[in-house]
Amino acid sequence: QVHLVESGGGLVQAGGSLRLSCAASGSTLSSYAMGWFRQAPGKEREFVAAVSRSGGITIYADSVKGRSTISRDNAKNTVFLQMNNLKPEDTAVYYCASTERNLPTRNQGLYDYWGQGTQVTVSS
Repeated sequence: QVHLVESGGGLVQAGGSLRLSCAASGSTLSSYAMGWFRQAPGKEREFVAAVSRSGGITIYADSVKGRSTISRDNAKNTVFLQMNNLKPEDTAVYYCASTERNLPTRNQGLYDYWGQGTQVTVSS
C-alpha cells in the first residue's frame, strides 16, 4: 500500500509559478508510474500529467503542456509538478496518484492510490 501526501499548493497571481510535491511512504515509489490530476469546483476530476516508473516518459494534458513539467526523484520517494505561467483556470485541488503500471496513463481508473490533494488558487 502506498500513502501519498501532496504539498506546495497555495495562492499565486496569474503568470506565477508553483512546484507541487507528492511524497510517498509505505512502498518504493519506483514501483509505480505516477500521475497528477486536478478538480476544479463544480467540475469532474481531470488528468494533468503522468510519468513512467523511471521518469523517462511523461505525458501531459493539452491544457498544461508547455507550462508544466512532471518529474520524480525515486531516491527521495517524491514526485513533482512544476507549473509555470499559471492561469486562473488552473485553480483546482491537485491530486497525485500511483499505478502499478510501468508506463504513464491518463486513465484515472488505472490508478490505485490517491493523496488527499493540495489547493492551488490562481488570482487574475
